[in-house]
Amino acid sequence: MSATSDSAGLSASPRASSRLSRTWARMRHSASLLIGLAMFALLLVATIIGPAGVDPNEVSLENSMLAPSWAHVFGTDNLGRDILVRVLDASRIDLQIAAVCVALPFLIGSIIGAVSAYVGGLFDVVIMRIVEIICAFPFYVLVIAIVGSLGPSVGNMYLAFTLVVWISFARIVRGEGLLAREFEYVQAARVLGYSHTRIILRHLLPDIITPAIVYAMSDVILTILGVTSLGFLGLGIQPPQAEWGVMIAEGRDFMFDAPWITVFPGLAIIYVGVAFALISDGVDDILRPKS
Repeated sequence: MSATSDSAGLSASPRASSRLSRTWARMRHSASLLIGLAMFALLLVATIIGPAGVDPNEVSLENSMLAPSWAHVFGTDNLGRDILVRVLDASRIDLQIAAVCVALPFLIGSIIGAVSAYVGGLFDVVIMRIVEIICAFPFYVLVIAIVGSLGPSVGNMYLAFTLVVWISFARIVRGEGLLAREFEYVQAARVLGYSHTRIILRHLLPDIITPAIVYAMSDVILTILGVTSLGFLGLGIQPPQAEWGVMIAEGRDFMFDAPWITVFPGLAIIYVGVAFALISDGVDDILRPKS
């Protein structure tokens, strides 16, 4: 028994090493992934280092609406606050909210989708009816309705995005799971008497989760747009906390006199969107190679 186990471990190790080496090779040759990660890393470094020791909410009326210069690279707003410092400070809260608002629906939706596909029957019918009901309403309308009824706060945004976004991951994973549950390795696991929990988590889910992971990367972009939209409407992060949507809303009255107040937070949103679009494309190439 021991010799057999050792042999199995030795044979499994080269296979795992081979998979890792192939994945690493694809990562090194994926230009979109490398560029996207470099852009995101640059933003993280700037976010951590940039605002250090500077208060993003410090008011200086004598410096109000200064144009971009060496002293204030992105200029200042109507209260004399440095736009660059506020943009970098806002990236912390926006990226944090986006990460949580994607991770929670991803976990919940993937598990529900896998269980629904594996169990089938009445449970699957009920889950799909719930999904169809939620899908009948526009995404942003539902999020705004939930946050508007509960009140603007970070916790309510987490709840709103989780309640609305999980259905996308559930549908993706369920579609893959309906095919995978008929595969021989799943049938063999049933014959061997493995528990349903083990079959779903250890045998079924790892093989059907790839499309959901790819979708999660692109969903970060939609989530950031949703978070900033709530901030713009006054339903998200509240002033004086720096947030991209709030900054754009604060600068819309000064578009002709000081356009940089609105332009630079908008460019930050575009920058993050491009970075995650490239990362999503690279992750898709790695997890689902075309050849």
